Amino acid sequence: MILYEEIFREFQKQKVKYVLVGGLAVNLLGSLRSTADMDILVEMSGVNLKKVVTILKKEGYRVKQPVDPMGIADEQTRHDWIHNKHMRAFNFYKYDEMKEVDIIIESPITFEIADKDPVRIKINDMILPVISITNLIKMKMAAGRDTDKLDIKELKKIKKIMRKK
Repeated sequence: MILYEEIFREFQKQKVKYVLVGGLAVNLLGSLRSTADMDILVEMSGVNLKKVVTILKKEGYRVKQPVDPMGIADEQTRHDWIHNKHMRAFNFYKYDEMKEVDIIIESPITFEIADKDPVRIKINDMILPVISITNLIKMKMAAGRDTDKLDIKELKKIKKIMRKK
């Protein structure tokens, strides 16, 4: 079993429109990096977001923010969170397993952009959509944290190796 497999399986079963980003994406694209959370870009339609929230709640995840998690499915509420509360990601956590899922709600790379050229990685009987290296580098450049800068160096190395193949 892989980390977050129960969520990936439900996403696949429910046809959730998402792309993996963040540290898990860095790992799946070929780098070794310590990470425990799952970051995702999702299609921001109400129907898709309700599926995501329902799956996470069913799997025992809770929100850290003192809000109704279904609020993420409402465009006006999301707008308020982004512009008035400066929220960039909506966090769900599963305390007893030390797992966290961040739904990225504000990013220079939208789901629509990331979904144009994802890397599809097959693990067992699942296919995981992972953001392309080029788009992940753009996201990490915008974030600009020290970890992101290290990831960018590694991703550029991987991209160079892949070009040689």
